[in-house]
Amino acid sequence: MKTFKVNYLGTSRLWWVVMLVGILLVIGGFAYWFWPQAGYAVASQIFGWLLVLAGIVQLCVAAGPNRARGWGWWIAGGVIDMFIGFMLVRSIILSEMVFPYFLAIIFIFWGIEAFIGAAAGNRAKYWWLGLINGIILCLIGFFFLEAGWVSNMLMVSFLTSIAFIYWGFTIAIASYEMKPLEK
Repeated sequence: MKTFKVNYLGTSRLWWVVMLVGILLVIGGFAYWFWPQAGYAVASQIFGWLLVLAGIVQLCVAAGPNRARGWGWWIAGGVIDMFIGFMLVRSIILSEMVFPYFLAIIFIFWGIEAFIGAAAGNRAKYWWLGLINGIILCLIGFFFLEAGWVSNMLMVSFLTSIAFIYWGFTIAIASYEMKPLEK
């Protein structure tokens, strides 16, 4: 009997680039955690450039020859990440005002994407991990909405570091699924 494996992310020879982005996000999250005095403006600039980098990687993966059925999500995510990243780097004053809202949009989008990925891979052994990931990402997004509304910079700083550490780990772990199988 054949085994049926759904690979929602697709395979790519550039899986290591996706892992590198995840590692950079984890390092950036820990740096912001340990040095929050670096400031809100610096964090929004750093994470803006990381979002631009993540968007470029997503577009490159979607344009690769071995893209999966969900390649449209990679393109949509890459465009959204690049747009929000460029908006954060464009103006420091603008990025300080809307930083939590941009992050809320990103994390809610990723949560919905994780829900759809879990539904698409419901025959996989650990499909429910995608569902849990979607719940956590949506919760992080809603916490950012709440933190932005009350303008609590300390909460936004803490959430930013936690969110990007979590985001980096999930991207790095997901990159292993993208690795092509050895022949």
